[in-house]
Amino acid sequence: MTNFLGGRRVSAAEFNLKLRGLGVAMLLSATTALTALPDMAEAQSYRFNSVTIEGNQRIEAGTILTYAGIGRGQSLTAGELNAAYQRIIASGLFESVEIIPRGGTLVIEVKEYPTVNRVRIEGNRRLKDEELEALLESKPRLVFNPEVAERDAEVIAEAYSQAGRLASRVSPKIIRRSDNRVDLVFEVFEGDVTEIERISFVGNSVYPDRRLRRVLGTKQAGLLRRFVRRDTLVEDRIEFDKQVLSDFYMSRGYVDFRVMGVNAELARERDAYFVTFNVHEGQQFTVGEVTVVSELQEADSDEFLAELKLRTGQTYSPSAVESAISRLEGLGNRQGIDFLRVEPRISRNDRDLSLDVEFVLTRGPRVFVERIDIEGNTTTLDQVIRRQFKVAEGDPFNPREIRETAERIRALGFFGNADVQAREGSAPDRVIVDVDVTEQPTGSLSFGGTYSTNSGLGLVIGLKERNFLGRGQQVDLNLSGTEGSKVYSLKFTEPALLGRNLAFTLDMGYSESNTDNANYDTKSYRFRPGLGFALSPKSNLSVFGIAENTEMLANASVTNGGIVTSEIAQATDVNLGVGYRLSYDSRVGELEQDRGYRFSFGQEFAGSSSSQFIRTTAKASAQTKVFSDEITLRATLEAGALSYSKGNSRSVDRFNIGGGLIRGFQPDGVGPREIDGTNNDALGGDKYAVARFEAEFPLGLPEEYGITGGVFYDVGSVWGLSNAAAATGTVYYTDFTPRQVVGVSLLWTTPIGPLRFNWSKTLQKEAFDEDQSFNLTIQTDF
Repeated sequence: MTNFLGGRRVSAAEFNLKLRGLGVAMLLSATTALTALPDMAEAQSYRFNSVTIEGNQRIEAGTILTYAGIGRGQSLTAGELNAAYQRIIASGLFESVEIIPRGGTLVIEVKEYPTVNRVRIEGNRRLKDEELEALLESKPRLVFNPEVAERDAEVIAEAYSQAGRLASRVSPKIIRRSDNRVDLVFEVFEGDVTEIERISFVGNSVYPDRRLRRVLGTKQAGLLRRFVRRDTLVEDRIEFDKQVLSDFYMSRGYVDFRVMGVNAELARERDAYFVTFNVHEGQQFTVGEVTVVSELQEADSDEFLAELKLRTGQTYSPSAVESAISRLEGLGNRQGIDFLRVEPRISRNDRDLSLDVEFVLTRGPRVFVERIDIEGNTTTLDQVIRRQFKVAEGDPFNPREIRETAERIRALGFFGNADVQAREGSAPDRVIVDVDVTEQPTGSLSFGGTYSTNSGLGLVIGLKERNFLGRGQQVDLNLSGTEGSKVYSLKFTEPALLGRNLAFTLDMGYSESNTDNANYDTKSYRFRPGLGFALSPKSNLSVFGIAENTEMLANASVTNGGIVTSEIAQATDVNLGVGYRLSYDSRVGELEQDRGYRFSFGQEFAGSSSSQFIRTTAKASAQTKVFSDEITLRATLEAGALSYSKGNSRSVDRFNIGGGLIRGFQPDGVGPREIDGTNNDALGGDKYAVARFEAEFPLGLPEEYGITGGVFYDVGSVWGLSNAAAATGTVYYTDFTPRQVVGVSLLWTTPIGPLRFNWSKTLQKEAFDEDQSFNLTIQTDF
């Protein structure tokens, strides 16, 4: 703080010291003046006929007298005068106070603190003025207080500390203005970010440091330190890391796991932290005997035992026990057993490292939900939050269901914070459920560029809103264009049609291509409305309508063979039809999302006046981790068939597997082809089957770089051609002929997305296949 009295700058500490010294001097002055009155000193009791206030400008004299607590004619001791002085000083309104007796009059001289004219923050670049000003107590038009200014400086410094800038300094300064006003300026020296240089673990033997670091939200500073915002030491994040470490070990059966402590050492230069987690792993436990005991006459324990998926011998996991409890309580609800509670009783067997689990069916307290109160949702409608509840007002209260509801609300992704608590209602058997949420942005606008040797330069614009108009609806608009193609798409999703667990989707799109990967141009559009609903917690069924048309157009600069020429000449009627897709994901509701399996199967029944067809596709994928979760193994099987009962398929209708479904080949580099002189038309096939296997492993680089390696093996084929008779040249590869590819990959997790670099080597291919030794793709999640 700077005091410009006398034209000299004074620091905040020196300014406060001067004020405290001034106060002491004035108190001594007052005491000396009182001591100079012999009669009053001898009596140790003083009486004043009047009290006069001097020096006050804004503050009323009556207010000062109220602080002093002195009345006219009141008998006072020296201690009471000192207490009056202290009360006036403690009000925080005055720079100085002096109490001076003048005969029968007591004079209180005050000097008021100035008012704050304006508050400014200077030198801050990393944190905005708006963020910091919201933290300050000092405000314009309030009385300036040095202690408050010092506290504000500490608050700003703490904000920088939370941002990882421990070397930051904040100095409050004042500039005197007219009319007893001051400008309060906080001068900020931000300093450099104090990053976490190294995260290590002590006491771990089952999982290496590298694997455990991937679990943590806190990251080490590395190659992408300018983009990674989690490489600074934040106390709350460390507490979160301790919990996720515990969840990680517990889910793998290490029930005795504990984080014994976390040590964060600051480097001597104060530019880096070294964080060490001290852990105790313990032994891995499996599930022992699983039993169900019923204390309710209407609940058959054998029937409830058959409902369980928890099996003896599997790795013990608290989440598996929680899932079992939910299944049993769900069965009780379906059977109409109100207030059913399931209590797990765990028995430990140290000899064989197993845990016996006994589920006891009991009657819980008869408590009902009185009402559900929702606060904080300034954008999101109440109904979006209420439909996450499986209970309504008047239903039996189940604490477990309330906890699961809180998780579903958080999983929406609409709120930065969502707190769901139950409190006592208007009667002991009533509870009120309070939902307190904090909105967060749910929309995004993205711009991007693309380049490929096939399509050239391109521009991509995407607009996405996950909570459209606060109704929980999702809207995706994408526009992209290259030198040879244009794509426009719009997708709308209503997750709860008519307030039910029924999702409505509308998928519309239009595209054009000009001799991109095929020897013809295309124009197409699609319109697909659909409905989706859950068959079980892990399976889903969707049905949809089909209205689409793709037109094949000749390109004047390209000559085609007989098959493509005949397909271009075909009438392009609109295909109308229906379809369905059944999907299953074993990971739904599981603690770990990086292992498990998925399966999907779908069919489309469509056609026009000239064609009728059935398109069938199926896909199964699995993923697991081995060697202390260091190596990830993935396998995918995929197949499809196109069957025409009327008319023939076209190249744009058939399957193409190159470039994506099987690596190592160009987009249309695999499958049936018609070759006639210089013409080489890729035709696609009516059937395809592909198997992909891969392993991902660390390369020994610091994991904060996000770089791992991989190897893969792909095998597959596309075959079948219903209109081969139209060929004017030679048609190749209409029968099943497998292609095999091996390769290595470099996977890099970057701020723009996970990139995958593939180097491929074909082990088996045909003469006219078009292979591709390198490609760069966006890595898709399992």
